[in-house]
Amino acid sequence: MLVVDDGLLIREGIRQVLVAAGCDVVAVAGDVAEMMETLTRESDVDAVVLDIRMPPTHTDEGLKALEDLRASGSHLGVVLLSMYGSPTLAIRATAAGAGTGYLLKDRVTDADMLVRAVRTVMGGGTVVDPEVVAQLVSPAHPRSDLRRLTDREREVLRLMAEGSSNLGIAGRLVLSPKTVESHVAAIMTKLRIESVREEHRRVLAVLRLLRASE
Repeated sequence: MLVVDDGLLIREGIRQVLVAAGCDVVAVAGDVAEMMETLTRESDVDAVVLDIRMPPTHTDEGLKALEDLRASGSHLGVVLLSMYGSPTLAIRATAAGAGTGYLLKDRVTDADMLVRAVRTVMGGGTVVDPEVVAQLVSPAHPRSDLRRLTDREREVLRLMAEGSSNLGIAGRLVLSPKTVESHVAAIMTKLRIESVREEHRRVLAVLRLLRASE
């Protein structure tokens, strides 16, 4: 795993949290150029925890780095960290494809959430910060297909967006895995998401949720 942040204390803090949770942090980097050099040199990096705002402009260098990785064909798991719960940034991150997470930097102190996010993206899943999801899981948006969903289906979609597997959703909502599968199938049908590979369908569903705020 690789930790990328231009702030030394934050970078070290993230590294310590991950190491304490049993993750193998093979390197750290202070900017995108150093990150790319490290990825070229270290063949055993399977995930990156990356700040969105990096030198030189401190705007969206981390997002651009993610997009460049995906454009090059990389399926490396990437968790982006942001100071702000921006649906727009979350949409850009999620649109890059599977294996991507978007978390608020405040979550760094929540070791369980950070590690779950890292493991989810390593497995090709998608994670969006609960605070961002909470803003969006609502039937109130007049143009949103979410109005077709039942309360339970919106709850299942919320947990999908946070990176939970069907089994994890079943445990959280005290439902059988079969029932969760039925809810997921209904969500895909109501949001008109075609049957493609499962991880891509989940990404599309999360994107539909995020774009409901536009």
